[in-house]
This record gives sequence, structure tokens and C-alpha cells, in this order.
Amino acid sequence: MVTQGAVAQHGAMSTLHIEHPITDYPTWKIAFDKFAPARAEAGVTSYRLRRPEADEQFIVVDLEFGDVDAAHRFHGFLRDTVWADPGRAPALAGTPVARVLVDLS
Repeated sequence: MVTQGAVAQHGAMSTLHIEHPITDYPTWKIAFDKFAPARAEAGVTSYRLRRPEADEQFIVVDLEFGDVDAAHRFHGFLRDTVWADPGRAPALAGTPVARVLVDLS
């Protein structure tokens, strides 16, 4: 049985929140921009790139989706296709931490 909360959560706006170290931002950004068509096809409605104030070797990415399932599918694509191939993620340093966040408002 599916509860109303579960139904609302799957239909809720969601964010794929990603944090990871990088070797350098310009190289990372070029690779990020190459995946703009994949983000659009996956349903990313907007994104935000940030870093800690005093750490240029770390990036925080928030990808916005219309629903939770799309965010989970894109996370799988990143994990299995992008992050697993150093050629597709040339400035990635370390293992990304990612989680899907749901909008409570």
C-alpha cells in the first residue's frame, strides 16, 4: 500500500545535491558544460554551482528536477557513466557524495 506521503514525495520537486573535491575549476566546468544536453534530456530544470568560501578545490552542485524519480535516474547516470570514467570527469578528485533532496514547501 502506498501512503499519501509517499505519493506526494515521488511527485515533489527535488534536488540532486552533489559535493566532491576537484583538481581545478576551469577543467571541471568544461566537462560539466559538455553534459548540458544530457541534463536537459534528464529533466534538469535549473542548476546551481557553489564552493566553500576558502576551498577552490571543492564543488557543490544542485540540480533541480520536477520529480524524485528523475533525480534518482540522473544520479545513476552520473555514477555509472560519468564518474566511473576519468575521461568524462577529468577534474574529479575523490568520490562524489550525492543525495536526492525533496521539497517540503
